[in-house]
Amino acid sequence: MNRMHEWIAAAKAELGIDLDVDIAELLDMTKVVAHEVARPAAPLTSFLVGYAAALRAGGAGAVAEANRRVTGLAEQWAAERENGAAAL
Repeated sequence: MNRMHEWIAAAKAELGIDLDVDIAELLDMTKVVAHEVARPAAPLTSFLVGYAAALRAGGAGAVAEANRRVTGLAEQWAAERENGAAAL
């Protein structure tokens, strides 16, 4: 994890971002999306979370809210898929 945190710090510096977000929550979201939707959807969804947060004036709270919403959506998709499979 140390290398990842170093990378995140370097990327934030390069992009001029001064924002601390809950990395564990973001990683949990990407795990849920990767397993319940599709692996390639995980990094794209991370981008969408960041973009949505920026549109709402940014900040850690906006990131957390967007992250929570898409995590719930992915879990809902998984539940619907399970219910559909159970109906067969």
